[in-house]
Amino acid sequence: MSFQSFKENHDAHIIQNYARQPAAFVKGEGCKLWDMDGKEYIDFASGIGVLSVGHSHPVWVEAVTEQAGKLTHVCNLFYTEPGAKLAKKLCEISGLSAVFFANSGAESNEGLIKLARKYSKDKYGEGRSTIITLNGSFHGRTMATLTATAQAHFHKHFDPFMPGFRYVPPNDFDALANQGDDVCAVLLEPIQGEGGVIPLDTEYVKQVAKLCEERDWLLMIDEVQTGIGRLGYWFGFQELGVQPDAISFAKGVGGGIPLGGFIVSEKLRDVLGHGTHGTTYGGNPLCAAAGLATIEILESVLPQVAKKGEYMRTRIKEMNLPKVLEVRGKGLMIGIKIDGIPPAEINGKLLQAGLVGLTAGADALRFLPPLVISTEDIDAGLAIFEKVMKTL
Repeated sequence: MSFQSFKENHDAHIIQNYARQPAAFVKGEGCKLWDMDGKEYIDFASGIGVLSVGHSHPVWVEAVTEQAGKLTHVCNLFYTEPGAKLAKKLCEISGLSAVFFANSGAESNEGLIKLARKYSKDKYGEGRSTIITLNGSFHGRTMATLTATAQAHFHKHFDPFMPGFRYVPPNDFDALANQGDDVCAVLLEPIQGEGGVIPLDTEYVKQVAKLCEERDWLLMIDEVQTGIGRLGYWFGFQELGVQPDAISFAKGVGGGIPLGGFIVSEKLRDVLGHGTHGTTYGGNPLCAAAGLATIEILESVLPQVAKKGEYMRTRIKEMNLPKVLEVRGKGLMIGIKIDGIPPAEINGKLLQAGLVGLTAGADALRFLPPLVISTEDIDAGLAIFEKVMKTL
């Protein structure tokens, strides 16, 4: 079947809410992809940061296959061993105390919102339910997490929105400190991914953490894109040197299988009691086995992530490309601010040339390669990038 015939059949039966690029991938191995015509690509997107261990990693495949042959799912009214093991591992690498498993980043952040409001209501009663987020943030597409997302173009079409959220500028401590007595929590991303790959200032985050402690606001950190090794630490808050009350995670933790959740400090472990929150698939044995294998693989890879990311950013800067205004990010989360050309247009040209990338915000390209990527694949991908950029 030709790609055009496949696309027509596909589009006849699927809602057209995605601006899909013209490639149908059928196989992946390591940091490479192949489409249905046999064309090879280097993957600098990893499924928007999901494929942290690359495609079809043998350790991951073996773990998932073995678990699929034993038990894929039972409901959360019963105990399973893989979920318990994964929760313990996540607590160890985060330094936090207890885990709730979910399926996606949006669901994970939705859980944080409920957690914050229940904590405050249990302790202080009514009137203290507002959650502060930062302009440029992205926290998901459910109605609550969409409301928490402080980017107007995501809000179009979907009002009225939920009450109980307010936005302040990032890195403006005074704007945050001037918020009233109705606040229960602050939710922030160490790096605003969808907002353009923009890191928060370390000192600002430390000030926010101190303020939250003084006022008993929960400090909640959205680690959906920055967590599980993406920045060279297991979680972005560790690089910032703060101790959050709760964090969300998803994307890279499952290595390609839907898995997410949130991790809480000791003071929050009992806030969500029996019947207050739940999900059908969260932490099922198959997903948990995938998560355990992912973390096992990344344990040996993690020390190299920051070096690989610095190598990529340095190489891009050394190209001296006239349309590149800025290269930013940490670890293997890289943003490239572009001058005068829509990033989506460049991304299409990169795909034609054999490189899979992403956009971020209105003016930036985003590279999120698998954390296991080799220097050879980095060089090959950047060579494609440089060649395309020089034709613009």
